[in-house]
Amino acid sequence: MLAAWAIKYVCTQVSLMANITLFVPEEVYRRMKRRRDVKWSEVARQAIVERLEQVEGPVGFYVSATELGDMIAKAGVDLQKVSIDEAVQHYRKMSESEWQRTSTIQAN
Repeated sequence: MLAAWAIKYVCTQVSLMANITLFVPEEVYRRMKRRRDVKWSEVARQAIVERLEQVEGPVGFYVSATELGDMIAKAGVDLQKVSIDEAVQHYRKMSESEWQRTSTIQAN
């Protein structure tokens, strides 16, 4: 099972997002309005990413939670044996490294 800190790290690494306008038939819109429990923007986002991966292949570090779990297992890490303190320490280090990578200007 994937540790909650790993899922949280993956989920918090989403960059700024652009807005798009999506046109759907009126009947589809009415049906969508009846299902307020569904986050339709997330459904559309996932469908777009899946389609892009079909035509272009995976890009960057985007992986599903299942794939991430498989990668961790393949690396020989047993998340059940990782202490919470150790996980938090690694999470903070990864967050700081990611912030430095994305927030600093690199001089040539």
